[in-house]
This record gives sequence, structure tokens and C-alpha cells, in this order.
Amino acid sequence: MLTLKMPRLSARKILVYLLCIGSFFFLVINVHVQRNGPISLGLPVGFSFKQYDILFNTISDIKPDEKDNNSDNSLHIPLRKLELSQVNTENTEIPSVQDRPWYMNDGEIRPKNCELDPVSGERQATIFPEEKSDDRLIDQLMYIPPEGFIAENQDDPDTPLKKILFWNGAASWGIRPGRGVFLKEKCPVSSCVIATQRKEAATADLVVFKDHFTMPGIDRNLDQLWMIFMLESPLHTQVFKHPTVFNWTATYRSDSTVVAPYERWQYYNENVKTKVQEVNYAANKTKKVAWFVSNCGAKNGRLDYARNLSNFIDVDIYGSCGKKQCPRSSEECTKMLDTDYKFYLAFENSNCKNYITEKFYVNGLKHDVLPIVMGARKEDYEASSPYKSFIHVDDFAGPADLAEYLKKLDNDDALYNSYFAWKGTGELINTKFFCRMCAMLHDPKERSEKNKSYKDINEWWRGRGTCINGSWKKYHAALEKKKTKEMTNT
Repeated sequence: MLTLKMPRLSARKILVYLLCIGSFFFLVINVHVQRNGPISLGLPVGFSFKQYDILFNTISDIKPDEKDNNSDNSLHIPLRKLELSQVNTENTEIPSVQDRPWYMNDGEIRPKNCELDPVSGERQATIFPEEKSDDRLIDQLMYIPPEGFIAENQDDPDTPLKKILFWNGAASWGIRPGRGVFLKEKCPVSSCVIATQRKEAATADLVVFKDHFTMPGIDRNLDQLWMIFMLESPLHTQVFKHPTVFNWTATYRSDSTVVAPYERWQYYNENVKTKVQEVNYAANKTKKVAWFVSNCGAKNGRLDYARNLSNFIDVDIYGSCGKKQCPRSSEECTKMLDTDYKFYLAFENSNCKNYITEKFYVNGLKHDVLPIVMGARKEDYEASSPYKSFIHVDDFAGPADLAEYLKKLDNDDALYNSYFAWKGTGELINTKFFCRMCAMLHDPKERSEKNKSYKDINEWWRGRGTCINGSWKKYHAALEKKKTKEMTNT
């Protein structure tokens, strides 16, 4: 029998053969990728070949004597310490309480001094309306003036304080004169003091007028700021006889100087807007629609809409506008929203830009009930509330169309529960109005002349399109039709 002897291969030759085979497969894979796109290698979602290459090279760079004693993590990262979060393009983890900003419940992350632009030398934070199109509320909460523009030790008794005079007194604000509110709120910028005596007007940095304004008979220094604070809609506030005197505004409007929303939603992580719920929010609920209302004369027609809706689905109206009664102070009233009803009419008394009140936030989002909204534009609700947390009346042709959809939700628990997937992904934050106001008073950046004051507060507050009586959808459709007609005629 003929026996063939195989040549003996050295370890070095075996390594050379393996490298050749590896190089061949690497070439084939590269050709395939260029022609057909990347091959799935079971890498995490968001893990690109570029990241894989970086990871491979990083591991290759680790020298034997550096695996445990690495001093430069940016260049040599031990494999066992390399986490996917370092190469994944999207972080989907909800931060722990201590890793949340200071204004959230038990949050601990405090702001630092604002950075200066290396070219212009001005602060980089966007805190005024002309600098950013949204409400800038988070920017303001995390704002501390750049180093050198605020005292390092704000608790030093010699630290100069910005004086804020509340022209109508402080009682309606629930605060007292002095620095107390800024210290109690743990404001990052606390070097301000509240005054309530009108005789101090001459030395005030900011004078705040609340809800109503009558021209005061005082001498106003050139650097003094005047601010009007309003929470009601333009339909329930005055037309100002002196429209050019205000520098700042504080209202629910997102383009106010210091935005003062009824509530403000913020996610723990902007990449996580839904989560799996272990609760069936439809369970044991036998009633359809509830509404608590006392003002029966709202100009936006909300009462007529609700009564029309009741022709197609059960609507229980509590208060002076309906047949059912339940004291506002009774916890049993609001408890019904969690246990009995599937839907709640969060109808405002005015259809105005950004006008969203506690009717939506408190009676709606803070309970296990699905709010049906009327008031602000749909995009306003989307900008200030959790993802898919409400139903807007403008999405339907009318009450009959809306009722059909509510019946569909009533018969489909999975679809109904999809409107509650946002729960646990964020919270309604404390907007720290006094803290933001104080921080902005210390801002060193000079605003342009056109932005130093409102040229016509009435035009800004109640100009055309700010408030309407009917549907926003129909209103904008009419504007587009008119615009198209005008362009055709020209």
C-alpha cells in the first residue's frame, strides 16, 4: 500500500497561508460592498462599517503592556472597556435621576458658565426670541452668563443684585420681597432681589406689570426694562393704549421673552419617546367622553361642538353647561378620569396660537384618559406635549367624523393604548420662571435696537391670525386659497 507523506508545515507558514486566505476574503467582501451594499454581520443597529473599522484599528493599536494600564483612552481603548454607546450613533437609554438636569424631579446636573464664540466674542447660548424660533425655555434654564460677567460667589453679601419690581405687588405670585424665591428655587443665577414698593421704581432694573397695565407716573431711566405678564388669551386681555413701552413679555406664547407656559413637557432622552406599557388603560372603563366646564359663552363654539358630538357618542358634561354636577374640589371628580372615562374634552375658551392651559395638561395628561383638544393649532400641541398623546378636532371633518373614530378606539384596546405609549418617557417640568428671569437680567450681550422693545405690543399680541373662531385647518386652507387667487390675478 502506497503511503503519501504530507510535508510538515511550520507555524510561520501556516500563519502566512491564513493571512493570504484572509486577504482574499477581505477583497471579495470589499467588492461585494461596493456593488451591493454592506453585508449583515450581526452588528448592532446603527453600527456602520466605518465604526467597525475604527473599532478594529483601535483594538489593533492596543499594545500588550497597555491593555490594563492605558493612560490615553482616546487612542488606545482596552477591548473589555469599549462599550457600544461609544460607537452607536443613537443613545436610547433613559438617564438615571442624578444624570438629569437640575430643574427635573431630583435632577442633579447643573449648568456651567456659557461659552463665548471664539470669533465674535459673544455668548453662544440662545435665550432671546430673535436668536431661536422655539420657546428657548431649556436654553434659559441652563444659562449662566460667561465667566467675568457674574460674581463667582453669588452668596457674598457684597455681590451686586439685580432689582425686580413687581408693580402690582407679590401676593398674587405667592412670593415675598427679597432674595428668598431665588434661593428656594436653587437658581443657578440667584443674584436678584424682589421689590414691591413702587417708590423703589427708580432703582429697579426690571419692572413687571401683571395682567393689566396703566401707564405709571414715574420717571423711567434709559436702562430700565418693562415687562408685561399675561396668562389669559388676547380675547380676554386689554388693548394697550401705550403699545411701545414694553421691552420684555412673559406669556404662554413661545415667542415671548420669558415664556411662561401653563406646563412644559420634556423627555428624559429625546431619542426615547415611547416605551412598552404594562397597563391596559382601557380596562374596566365603561364610559366614553367627559367634560368639566363652567364658561358656557366661549367664542370658539366649543359648547356647540360638544353638544353636537353627544348626538353620535355619549358625552357627560359636568358643571353649569351640562346636566351633571361634581364639585371641582372633590377628588372623586378627577378620579373618574382614571377609572371610568376613556376620553376627555380638553377644550379651551379661545382658539389662539400656543394657548394651551391646565385643561389639557392637568385634566388630560396627568390622568389616564385620552384628551381631545380644541384651542391652539395642532403643531402647537405637538411642540409642547408628548408624542401621540392627544386627538385634535381639526383632524376630523366634524363631530360626527370624530365620534366614528372614538368608537373605533373604544372597540380596539391596542389602538387606544397606543396613545399612552409616551408615559414614563419624560415629565412635566418646573419651568423656574423666576430663575430664568434673573439669569437673563445678567446677560451681557447687547441686543439690536429693533429687538430692545416692542414697536407695537398690540400687533404682536393680537395681530391677524393670532386668534380665530373656527377651525385652524379651514382657516389656513382659506388663506392658501386667497393667496393662490391673488397670484393668479397678478
